Amino acid sequence: MTDLFGNPDPAQAAAVARTGGSLSGAGHGAGPLAVRMRPTSLDEIVGQQHLLGPGSPLRRLASGQAMSVFLWGPPGVGKTTIAAVVSHATSRRFVELSGVTAGVKEVRAELDAARQHLARGVGTVLFVDEVHRFNKAQQDVLLPAVENRLVTLIAATTENPSFSVISPLLSRSLLLTLKPLTDDDINALLDRALTDERGLRTPEGGLFTLDADARATLVRLAGGDARRSLTYLEEAAASASALGTDAITPEAVELAVDRAALRYDRDGDQHYDVISAFIKSVRGSDVDAALHYLARMLAGGEDPRFIARRLIISASEDIGMAAPSVLQTCVAAAQAVQLIGLPEAELTLAHATVACATAPKSNAVYRAIAAAKADVAQGHSGSVPPHLRDAHYSGAEKLGHGGGYRYAHDFPHGVAAQQYLPDELTQARYYEPTQHGNEAQLTERLAAIRSLLGRDDASAAD
Repeated sequence: MTDLFGNPDPAQAAAVARTGGSLSGAGHGAGPLAVRMRPTSLDEIVGQQHLLGPGSPLRRLASGQAMSVFLWGPPGVGKTTIAAVVSHATSRRFVELSGVTAGVKEVRAELDAARQHLARGVGTVLFVDEVHRFNKAQQDVLLPAVENRLVTLIAATTENPSFSVISPLLSRSLLLTLKPLTDDDINALLDRALTDERGLRTPEGGLFTLDADARATLVRLAGGDARRSLTYLEEAAASASALGTDAITPEAVELAVDRAALRYDRDGDQHYDVISAFIKSVRGSDVDAALHYLARMLAGGEDPRFIARRLIISASEDIGMAAPSVLQTCVAAAQAVQLIGLPEAELTLAHATVACATAPKSNAVYRAIAAAKADVAQGHSGSVPPHLRDAHYSGAEKLGHGGGYRYAHDFPHGVAAQQYLPDELTQARYYEPTQHGNEAQLTERLAAIRSLLGRDDASAAD
């Protein structure tokens, strides 16, 4: 790839350099079905139509426009495929690195080579697969090259770049979010794999047929992942061939697939998405959805102590005084998780989850402390009333501290009417109970207490 003087040879400029990435060694007919069926143009891509319209960044990228993009989405939705399409569509030099195998040395070497090629008028497209595996030092090396457009960067990641990519690098690139494929998308892929020349063929060179129930099973097991659907289809076809038939039946699929692989990365974006769905399901009182997300976290290896902590938070934030005993249940669950561990603690977490999801809900405690904090943050604090100040030290009496303090237990109902709040906040109302669960009874009691204190609505009007 160099001339007699060691400079890049323009005639070889479009060659693809790959270092252990997903596209390496993929261009042979004996490759997996998912690799053989990889689209060679944007028009062949199934799904992601929100990114493929006329004038879209992907269209401009494939036409050779210089830009840097991050492709973020779950596995099997087309991130590597888009990079492959660019490698076919552009006349620029295409380089692939893997975030798993490439280090700073390899990144620097490729950037140096890109600089040499650019001096001869040949641009470089750098594809970094699994970029979230790059540490900060590796990402820092990429930053000047992206900023100065030494390379066009295409970076693929299954994790939210906001958590895994340094801000300066992300701010100099476009972030394109890829969506899981729909059932219709998966069905289109299955049809293409059954009929396309690159797809499946029986040992005699004929076509396989796909039973409707088998198709439904494959679509369900795919979970929006194109690679998974084609891998399962290929294995199911092999099972059918072993049984001496060209019909792919549910039985053939069952032979090929033990169970659907659960997609859950406890260190990445799925961690945040699933725990968010879990807490929102608890808050929304959908106990079945809450148990579903709990099961996903447990199957994915989530730390049970993390789940227990989130339940404790929810017990105060979303339930509070509407069912105060739920907090005790969640604290006990957290202690039990520490004592017995998994798998037995799964029952304890399920117990706490059901208690939280089915409890009456109130965020009155959450709103109360938030309002009180807001007043403090805005400087509405004022001096502690003199009669409430500490009077247990020498000289306190001369300062008037504690004078006139009324001891609550000396008064009817155990309520002593006196000023408790600072002067500028005497009519502040932070806690407003709902009519849900236990708080329905608290509403009446709190109204009576505030009346005795002279802080009810009528007193405030006076």
